[in-house]
Amino acid sequence: MDDLPAGYRPNVGVCLINSDNLVFVASRLNVPGAWQMPQGGIEEGEEPTSAAVRELREETGVVSAEIIAEVPKWLTYDFPPAVKAKVNRLWGGGEWHGQAQKWFLMRLTKDESEINLASGEVDPEFSEWKWTTPEEVIEQAVDYKRPTYEEVIRTFKPHIHEGGKGAAKCLSTKW
Repeated sequence: MDDLPAGYRPNVGVCLINSDNLVFVASRLNVPGAWQMPQGGIEEGEEPTSAAVRELREETGVVSAEIIAEVPKWLTYDFPPAVKAKVNRLWGGGEWHGQAQKWFLMRLTKDESEINLASGEVDPEFSEWKWTTPEEVIEQAVDYKRPTYEEVIRTFKPHIHEGGKGAAKCLSTKW
């Protein structure tokens, strides 16, 4: 994986949008009230695109989605000290400062009945999900992920607002 920053766990993120140009977010089971977009680690020998498709399927049950865009560079965030200690203990094998992520914008190509947070492939990470505006994605993110989410939404904004019914729902110009 080219240009992966040293000391950061390779990871992917998925900004999944529906036909109304709203973004999928889910609330973490282990951190109630922490809403995030699907994300997860890249396995040994796996390409980021394949990891994004796999993570979306594992975490949401969604298999009917098309990739629209990709953030062209790795985005990083550092873990707060308590999170850093916990994840390094859980993941083992390294002392990670945080995560380096490749982000993908995907559009759901079927209806939301496909969404299943307990698909059985992995232990569920989320308790509930919803569609929200890009602005709310940023507002509801945990503090240490917020700058990454801002850059993801800013990068994907032209694709999210191209046509579609959801363009009228994005009234803020905070991006």
